[in-house]
Amino acid sequence: QVQLVESGGGLVQAGGSLRLSCAASGRTSGIYAVGWFRQVPGKEREFVAAIRWSGNSKYYADSVKGRFTISRDNAKNTVYLQMNSLKPEDTAVYYCAADERAMTTVAGAYAYWGQGTQVTVSS
Repeated sequence: QVQLVESGGGLVQAGGSLRLSCAASGRTSGIYAVGWFRQVPGKEREFVAAIRWSGNSKYYADSVKGRFTISRDNAKNTVYLQMNSLKPEDTAVYYCAADERAMTTVAGAYAYWGQGTQVTVSS
């Protein structure tokens, strides 16, 4: 089992920045990849970015490429999402997810999820 806890959400003006953290605990040695997703009411959970737990592989949604950066600190078992040049359309609940088998953009493929953290970008 892997437990995930997100933090770092909040209210920011358009053009501002936030850094989200995803702290993993439990059987972290089995993690293959961690992904960030976001969701607004009435819509499906949307892929944002993903990173391999080891190695350098990263992947971004087109909507955030060049603005968001995913990174990890294995010593702290933490994955970060640095979000710059935020737009009102980035407003959502952001979730991190972990899986032991693959790095994918498909939410349903991830076995473990955090509780989410709200990001609100005002115009």
